Amino acid sequence: MHNPIRRRLLRGSLLAAAAAAPAWAQQTPAANSDRDSPLPALGTTLTLPDFTLFDGRTLSAASADGQVLVLYWWASWCPFCAVQSPLMNQLWLAQRSRGLQFWGLSIDRKPEDATGYLAKRGFSFPSGPLTPAFARALPKPKGLPITLVRGRDGRVLMAEAGQLFPEDVGQIARFL
Repeated sequence: MHNPIRRRLLRGSLLAAAAAAPAWAQQTPAANSDRDSPLPALGTTLTLPDFTLFDGRTLSAASADGQVLVLYWWASWCPFCAVQSPLMNQLWLAQRSRGLQFWGLSIDRKPEDATGYLAKRGFSFPSGPLTPAFARALPKPKGLPITLVRGRDGRVLMAEAGQLFPEDVGQIARFL
């Protein structure tokens, strides 16, 4: 059940917390941070490059064709990602058997920061570094975390910058 007053109060609290966070926690250290893009419009066709995971496996763009794909930009140092990532992992675990594809795009400068973060928290969603080549092909939208849902037809079904609430993450399953 959505409570608009609760949502506004929580969002206001989160914005205040972000303003109080140290400057380093508000910066996006990715290679393309000075070129962050706007969120793609709903209905936009999203062309994907191949994506290499931290474990060295490559997910081909073709493997995501005809599937619902969540693209999730995150960082180990992001306080909003720390709240949303457990929800994203739950979504992945609950919906992968229904065909959900998931690409976690870490913007950490050092891969060991991201892999340590994932291991410490027990997150299993497929994740890899946002490389400069990937960022050129699919620029990171402004903000963090970023959640995009690409439909079976390759079009953007959902595009959100900032932390999602549990009910928002749960609603992603409706696209399957």
